[in-house]
Amino acid sequence: MPNREIKVLIVDDSATVRSAFSSIIRADPGLGLFGTAGDPFIAVDRMKSGLPDVILLDLELPNMDGLTFLKKIMAQRPMPVVVCSSYTEAGSQAALKALDLGAAEVLAKPHLDTQLARAEAAVRIGDALRAAVSSYKDHSARKPASLFTPGEKFTADVILPYRKPKQVPGTSPVVAIGASTGGTEALREVLTALPDTTPAIAVVQHMPENFTRAFANRLNSLCHINVREAQNGDMMTSGTALIAPGNHHMMLRRSGTSYRVDIVEGSYVSRHRPSVDVLFRSVAQAAGANALGIIMTVMGDDGAAGMTEMHAAGARTLAQDEASSVVWGMPGAAVQAGGVDRIVALSKLFKEIESHGASQKNHGRPTK
Repeated sequence: MPNREIKVLIVDDSATVRSAFSSIIRADPGLGLFGTAGDPFIAVDRMKSGLPDVILLDLELPNMDGLTFLKKIMAQRPMPVVVCSSYTEAGSQAALKALDLGAAEVLAKPHLDTQLARAEAAVRIGDALRAAVSSYKDHSARKPASLFTPGEKFTADVILPYRKPKQVPGTSPVVAIGASTGGTEALREVLTALPDTTPAIAVVQHMPENFTRAFANRLNSLCHINVREAQNGDMMTSGTALIAPGNHHMMLRRSGTSYRVDIVEGSYVSRHRPSVDVLFRSVAQAAGANALGIIMTVMGDDGAAGMTEMHAAGARTLAQDEASSVVWGMPGAAVQAGGVDRIVALSKLFKEIESHGASQKNHGRPTK
């Protein structure tokens, strides 16, 4: 990513929100304010003299709704767009539609009533804008993307203490997947190809609270397997994928010869909640060599450390390849950290999941 300010156009009908987002962008040394607009027609007028690097777009707008505006942008002049939507069920459905139309990222409209809320909003907005711009980089020059938002960055230690790898007795096979930018469509491609005999799957997809429920429901309508948003204490069962709920971390724990998930609150880890690092660390500790870890398209490095721990615990570990990744950030970081067994094309990942279940059934534990 170029070492210059990313110019942001804010399109929101609320003057209060435009002012708050403008302050967040001005305070970030890597971002610059291109301008603000209260509706799409004003936004078009702003862009007559030049184009922003990225648009931060509300969906509930006067004169022309945000989805229609997004559709026109992508048809006439595709550019990075981060959608900021409400927490409502209708807002969640609209956000998923925005991803279908080409939006790079989706954010929930943040609460800004406390200092902590404003600080978290600044991190999420800054990282989302960078991820969106990175997703539009020249694919021939792809490199692992990084984040530049200032502020403290916590590791999985704040949620689950590190534990040295140890041998774990044979149990049911389990799969852990982490994804973010571009991951919604990548997950759809993988999960819809799986039969209902697939091993139990735990998924962290970086997505806001409530939006994950709508996302899981949509996947469930398309898949042979059952897909649902995870609840605390859910059993991991064959033929089911559990999606970590937005704004909460998800961890695996052993339950007899199978596993359950714990849904917990806590700090952002690797700038995310839910965090892939938290899930992967818990899988390393609870499942060891019984697990398969997959890291998919996403910006940043969330999951790289956790995948390295899974690898050290004997799990099979795979990274989606550069060619099929929207952003080769997290997979690239995991490869650089030495925690990846193999790099695999998106179109072949479902076969790897099926193979993991078969190897566990036939041999008692997965093979490298």
